Amino acid sequence: MAMHRSRPVSSLQRCATSQPPARNRSIASSSHASASRSSSSSPPTFPPHSRAFPQRDQPTGTPHLGNLLGALFNWKRLLEQAPSTSFTAAKRHFFSIVGLHALTVPQDPDRLRQERSDMLAALLAVGIDPSRCVLFHQESVPEHAELMWLLGSLTSVGRLKRMTTWKGKVAALNEGSSKDEGADLGEEAHLPFGLFAYPVLQAADILLYGATHVPVGQDQAQHLELARELAQTWNRRFSPTRLDFSLRVPQTLFTPTMARVLSLRDPTVKMSKSSPDAGGRILLDDGPKEVEKKVKRAVTDDERSMSFEVERRPGVANLLGIIAALESLRAGSEVRPESVADRLNTQHASGEPGAKMLKDLAGATIVETLEPIRQQYERLRQDRGYLAEVASRGRDEAREVASKTMLKVRAAMGIGE
Repeated sequence: MAMHRSRPVSSLQRCATSQPPARNRSIASSSHASASRSSSSSPPTFPPHSRAFPQRDQPTGTPHLGNLLGALFNWKRLLEQAPSTSFTAAKRHFFSIVGLHALTVPQDPDRLRQERSDMLAALLAVGIDPSRCVLFHQESVPEHAELMWLLGSLTSVGRLKRMTTWKGKVAALNEGSSKDEGADLGEEAHLPFGLFAYPVLQAADILLYGATHVPVGQDQAQHLELARELAQTWNRRFSPTRLDFSLRVPQTLFTPTMARVLSLRDPTVKMSKSSPDAGGRILLDDGPKEVEKKVKRAVTDDERSMSFEVERRPGVANLLGIIAALESLRAGSEVRPESVADRLNTQHASGEPGAKMLKDLAGATIVETLEPIRQQYERLRQDRGYLAEVASRGRDEAREVASKTMLKVRAAMGIGE
């Protein structure tokens, strides 16, 4: 198979400098210094010669504040650990926008096309620098689907049925149903094969690039364990020592979230893109007035003093946690939500602050942090030529690695030279 190398492109060459052009420079670099949230530790440190494949992100709408604090800002911090290089082989981090995974649920083609582009713009705006990593669309690298099929031949139906996400989907279909077991199996039959098999595609996403470490949250641990099992099974089955090749078994690195961001309208559930109440989420493209409007309508309580009590005062705790996480980013050191509560109580001892003061501070802090990123995001969304260049280069760099892996996999399995 011919190697696909990136072609020289003037704007991409400019991006590889220490100070990228305004349209690609992350405004976050000055206002988002690496820091940890009170409930988090600093991001994992990788060994000198490690290669990481962070969590992939589906192109399913504009990222919200929970996505930023739960994943994207962490990705930026991980990337800052890597040495700067323009050579694909030396790049330690791979970031993938997983369009194939998005197709496991019905999608409008035009909307999906736009959301793929928007997600790329969001990653760039947050500070994912394509000169220091491989940033690409998963579906532009056909080796992902090929390796998924080959790994699927080693994966039992029973193993996939035990995956928590699959069981959750089946349970959701049957929730409240009084049907017998046979009828339940009928409901399960309506779920698409792609949803059933997508953990195998996730494994292919990882194993294709020889990832040594995969930063994940607790909810993804089971999927990474499947990837590890499949690598071990493949290595045993196909006598890799004969070809001096084996699929690398990746290590799990649990990454802390800077804050667990809950819905502003229902602080008992996570902030979500899919919630029918748009007022419960802060989106990356929300302007200052929209942010302040949503925060003012956030659910809190009637107590005038501030305290960080997650169980008793979930709405207040949610806002205090958001403020602390964003202040930590700017300060470069840990700010605890309890200290935010104490500060509010001290500053307004003559008249306890109450919900209004808390919401004013939360709104101002969110706007101060996100507005520069939002402006950069909007500029990048309009620069389709530049986004196409970044995607093209990322595709070529990813294929340079993926094609080498697949040449060896095919040969070992008897379907290649």
